Amino acid sequence: MIAFLMERLRAYFPRLAAALDPHIGMMRKAVSFAMVGVVNALIDTAVFLAAYSYLKADAAAIATLDALTSACGCVRLDTAMLVLPNVLSWLVAVSCSYVMNSVFTFAAESGRKLRLKAYGTFVASGLLGAAANTAALVVAAPFMPVLAAKFCAIVAGFAVNFSMSHFVVFRRRTDAAEDAL
Repeated sequence: MIAFLMERLRAYFPRLAAALDPHIGMMRKAVSFAMVGVVNALIDTAVFLAAYSYLKADAAAIATLDALTSACGCVRLDTAMLVLPNVLSWLVAVSCSYVMNSVFTFAAESGRKLRLKAYGTFVASGLLGAAANTAALVVAAPFMPVLAAKFCAIVAGFAVNFSMSHFVVFRRRTDAAEDAL
């Protein structure tokens, strides 16, 4: 798809094509990263809804969670019933994202090998992206409709997650010892 667009640009706008040429690899990665992100948003939502439905329907799970929230006194039951499935769904989605990005988006950098150290770094960078997403939402919401603020937050989270993945998690490996991990 990008190759077709670049051919059209070269034919009609050679200067623009020449300016974009050095960035084609990065654009392909960004598109691939975004596609993996869409898949993971669906995974995240499905796991969240399944876990949330289970918690709401299972009296034993509700009783256990109620006892835990009462004991700690740090959160209400209804909040815990949202947070617990959300954390679970994020962990599943971030794990799936690591695998898909290792195999597809950053295949050249990762050698399509899954590494525990890279996974830990990916999860940590995902936390940074989640923080950027939340911060952008909180900052933007007073100035625009919530849906527009959420879109800005998604873009901010995407930028941080992609940058962290590209420059930190999946950077080119030159050390042979790295392959042993």
